[in-house]
Amino acid sequence: MTSYRRPTKVTQAFNRVVGWLASRGLTPSGTITLEVKGRRSGMIRSNVVTWVEQDEERYLVSPRGESEWVRNVRAAGGEAVIRRRGGQKVRLEEVPAEERAPIIKAYLAKTAMATRQHFGVDPKAEIEEFEAITARHPVFRIVMID
Repeated sequence: MTSYRRPTKVTQAFNRVVGWLASRGLTPSGTITLEVKGRRSGMIRSNVVTWVEQDEERYLVSPRGESEWVRNVRAAGGEAVIRRRGGQKVRLEEVPAEERAPIIKAYLAKTAMATRQHFGVDPKAEIEEFEAITARHPVFRIVMID
């Protein structure tokens, strides 16, 4: 069973504004616009996401679970563009659930004010609590394409 928490209308409107700002580099570091081909429409879909760095790699975490952007990334074979003052082609590689806990913990430490309610875990909790939620939160490694 997939888990997805649909954003409210207010959140959707806020995300559109933040997406516009993020694509122009006017948001905090790590907040970007992710563009990926829609799996049904074939049109480019944009979402505001925040990457987190862990062990010198950058990752995207889906706080809302099996979200539309996650499904689109999978259908597109990981091909996407990230925007922050210009566009960069990337390949997003899904991280196996058993490797996600430290990445999710780092992500939550960075974004707790905006995303804590989606995880149900305290940002300072032990790693075992994060291991218990990894199956519900997809994680993708960002690989830059030249």
